[in-house]
Amino acid sequence: MGFSCGIVGLPNVGKSTIFNALTASKVSAENYPFTTIEPNVGIVDVPDKRIRTLAGMDKSEKEIYTTLRFVDIAGLVRGASKGEGLGNKFLSHIREVDAIACVVRCFVNRDVVHVEGDTDPARDIGIINTELLLADLEVVEKRLDRTAKAAKGGSKKLMEEADFLKRLSLHLSGGEKAISIRRGPEEDLVLRELNLLTSKPTMYVANMSEEKPAETGKEAAYLEQVGAEASKEGAGIVVISGKLEAELAELDAKERAEYLKELGIERSGLDKMIEKGYRLLDLLTFFTSGPKEAHAWTVVKGTKAPQAAGRIHSDFEQGFIKAEIISYDDYIRAGSEAAARDQGLLRIEGKDYVVQEGDVVHFRFNVAPKKT
Repeated sequence: MGFSCGIVGLPNVGKSTIFNALTASKVSAENYPFTTIEPNVGIVDVPDKRIRTLAGMDKSEKEIYTTLRFVDIAGLVRGASKGEGLGNKFLSHIREVDAIACVVRCFVNRDVVHVEGDTDPARDIGIINTELLLADLEVVEKRLDRTAKAAKGGSKKLMEEADFLKRLSLHLSGGEKAISIRRGPEEDLVLRELNLLTSKPTMYVANMSEEKPAETGKEAAYLEQVGAEASKEGAGIVVISGKLEAELAELDAKERAEYLKELGIERSGLDKMIEKGYRLLDLLTFFTSGPKEAHAWTVVKGTKAPQAAGRIHSDFEQGFIKAEIISYDDYIRAGSEAAARDQGLLRIEGKDYVVQEGDVVHFRFNVAPKKT
C-alpha cells in the first residue's frame, strides 16, 4: 500500500462527493444533518505509467500497483467535542491513517446549505482544527493520568514520559498541533504511540466549483484564505473541483484523458492528492519486475535495502544477502534486465544501500529452514 488518508471537513463541503469521485464509490452525499457515523472506506490504485512499461518489456502476466486507502468520516461541526451534531467519537476511525485531508468549501451554491450559514474557509478550518485538538487533548490527558500514577513507583522513564505529556497537553491547549511540538527520540516514540490526529501531516483540499477560478471574485478569495491557513502550519494544499471529479468518474480512462485535455487540466484530483501525500510523507516507489508480475512498492525515503525487501515478505528481510539494482531509466534504455546487465548498468548493493526512487530491484535472500 502507498499510504492511507483520512478525509475530514464540515458537513456539505463536498467530502463525500470527492470521496465518491476518487474511489468510484456511491456514498450518500445528502445535506446535513442526513449523515452517518460509519466511515466510508475506498482503496484505489496509484496510477504509475512505469508499471505498464515494465510489464510490456518483461511480458508480465500481471500489473500490480501500489494503493491508496481513503477513509471518509461524517462531517464535524462546531462543538462536536461536547456532543454537538454526531459528536466526535467517529474520529477514532482515522487515528490509524498516515495523513489527513481536510476538505474546505470554496464554492458558492445556494442549494447546498452551509452549516455555519455562509462560506468562510478560514473559520471552517479553525473549527475543524479545534475539534481535532480537543479530541487529541482528551487522549493525552487520559494517558497522562495513567502515566503519572505509574510514575509514583519511581521509574525515571515514566517520570520523563509524564513530563512530556504535560508539555504536550499545554501545547494542544494553546491551539498548537501535536506535529509541531519539539521532541527528542524517546518523546517521538510516545507521540507515535498516541496516534494523535494533529500529529499527522495535513493537506487542505480546496473544493472549488471550477479547478481554475477567476483571478478575482469570491472563489479566488476563498482559495487565498485556504492558502494562507495552510502556509501558517506548513501544510500542503490541493485545488479540486468536486463537481468536475464527479463528472470524470463517470468516464472511461480514454474519455477522461480527452476531457482533461479539452479543459486544459494536466492531472486529475486523485493524481494531485497522491503527489501531495507522497511529498508530505516523504515516500518513494521502487519496482520488482519479471514474467509473473510488474509490481510497484512504496517505502519512506531513507529506507535501506533489507527493510525494503521486508515490504515484499519478512523472509526477504530476515535472509537478505544482496540487492541487484537497475535504475528505471537505465532499465528502459537497455530494453531488458539481461541487456542492462551486459551493459554494466546493474549494481550489486548490500545491507547499507538506501533505496532510490524508481529502482528496479531483484532481492537475493536465504532463509534457513525451520527446525522440527
